[in-house]
Amino acid sequence: MKTLVACCAATFAALVMLATPSLAQVASPPAKADCHFADGKTIHVDYSSPRMRRRKIFGDLVAYGEVWRVGANEATTFVPDTDVNVGGKVVPKGNYTLFAIPKTNAWTLIISKETGEWGIPYPGEESDLARVPMEASKLSSPLEDFTISFDHDGSACTMHLDWETTRASVRISEKK
Repeated sequence: MKTLVACCAATFAALVMLATPSLAQVASPPAKADCHFADGKTIHVDYSSPRMRRRKIFGDLVAYGEVWRVGANEATTFVPDTDVNVGGKVVPKGNYTLFAIPKTNAWTLIISKETGEWGIPYPGEESDLARVPMEASKLSSPLEDFTISFDHDGSACTMHLDWETTRASVRISEKK
C-alpha cells in the first residue's frame, strides 16, 4: 500500500511540474539582444533561448533545408528603429519576425512581415519582407544555450545566431 501511495504521489508531482508554466520557461527562457548605432538608433531582438540538453540540434532537432523559427516559444522579434541594410537588403524601421533556413555551410535569414504569432507555423513566403544569406561557421566549443548577439564594428553590427557548434552571421548597417 505504501508503494502505491508513493507511486501516485510521484506521478502527481511529475504532472504538476510539467503543467507549471514557470518551469516550461526555464527550458527556453526569454532573452534579448541589441545593436546600438553611433547616432543612438537601435535594433532590438526578443527571443526565447532553448537549451541543447544533450540533444543533436542542427541536422536533427532543427532540420537542414527547412524553415526554423529561430529560438523557441513565441516568435523571435526584430525591431529596428531606423531603416537598415541586412545582408544587402533594405529593411524599413518597424516590427518583424525572424525565421531561418539552416544548412551545413550557409544559412538564409528570413525577415517576415507577420508579427505577434507563436513561433510556428511559418506564415509562408508571401509574408517575407526579405531573405538574406548568412555565413555559417563552427564555434570552438559546444554552446548549450541558443544565443543571439551583436558585434559592433564602426557603423555596423554583425548579428550572430549561436547554438550547439554552429554560428550563423549577417552584417547589418544603418541605411543612410
